[in-house]
Amino acid sequence: MEHPENDKCYAGLSVNSGVAQPPSVNPYAGKRPRRKPLPTVPEMVEGILRGDVTMLSRAVTLVESLAPDHYALAQEVIEKCLPYSGRSRRIGITGVPGAGKSTSIDVFGLHVLRDGGKLAVLAIDPSSERTKGSILGDKTRMEKLSQHPDAFIRPSPSAGSLGGVARKTRETIVLCEAAGYNNIFVETVGVGQSETAVHSMVDFFLLIQLAGTGDELQGIKRGIMEMADGIVINKADGDNIGPAQLAQAQFRSALHLFPPTESGWKPEVLCYSGYYELGIAEVWDMIDRYFDFVRANGYFDEKRRRQARFWMYESIDEQLRKHFYDNPEVDALLRDNETEVLANRRSSFAAAAKVLDYYFRNKNNR
Repeated sequence: MEHPENDKCYAGLSVNSGVAQPPSVNPYAGKRPRRKPLPTVPEMVEGILRGDVTMLSRAVTLVESLAPDHYALAQEVIEKCLPYSGRSRRIGITGVPGAGKSTSIDVFGLHVLRDGGKLAVLAIDPSSERTKGSILGDKTRMEKLSQHPDAFIRPSPSAGSLGGVARKTRETIVLCEAAGYNNIFVETVGVGQSETAVHSMVDFFLLIQLAGTGDELQGIKRGIMEMADGIVINKADGDNIGPAQLAQAQFRSALHLFPPTESGWKPEVLCYSGYYELGIAEVWDMIDRYFDFVRANGYFDEKRRRQARFWMYESIDEQLRKHFYDNPEVDALLRDNETEVLANRRSSFAAAAKVLDYYFRNKNNR
């Protein structure tokens, strides 16, 4: 092969050697640090009781895992941590999207930590119905609290569960309490009026509302209002002070239409500004008065017992669903009946009855 560049007439030119062909396999692939093996149950429990944040995070990940072999380990960890739980104040925080829940938690948390103790924030982020993914970005709006050494912030995806919380939030609360966190904040996804699950796992239910959002009747509807132990109007600053005070009066009037609460506590309505940190102390004084009130009349312990009973039945429902859908024979029968339903050859009710009948007749064979 001729190389004209080597001719004497091109003597003034210099030809550099080409780049060597890179290897097809990454030479550093085998040098990456491998993930640490899963700790044993005694090691995990010991780390949680010691207040090790890393071990607590791994335990929460284990609890949230959908792997069948992780379920038994997670339940064993929870059982061993259960005697050390129950010594915290559990506060659920909800509101419409954009009401300022994450910003409010940032200032509420710093206010709580000034008096000592530790705070765990369980932030539930909505999961996409299409991609099943979740951004988990609530922690980015808790800039100051996320840097505090006594604060633990754990975002979790809702993963399609109803009620505004993740399926494993109840177990996560037990782990956080065993780790020494005496204040637990549970932030919901902000779906509006389906917060029954979070109400059944917290002691105080705080509803954050906004003023001047258009239809004031949306905030007066039953459901979420009946569950709230306290209502606060956020963004009461600047030109919005007047509308916030008007909304406060409207909510106070609406509360008179509801029947008395089981605890005997009369929910209060306050205004504050999470961004400018105005009225934070007044909101927290209301929460302190509530806990003093329910502890004095015995409702605090009674509510905790009811919640334990409620989650017993919820766990039974979850295990029944898991046992049903994990059955490979049922899964095959579901696919066949789904095809029949899509082709309009069988009604939805008849298909469901056929699958359930097969399951109940053969459940003892597994």
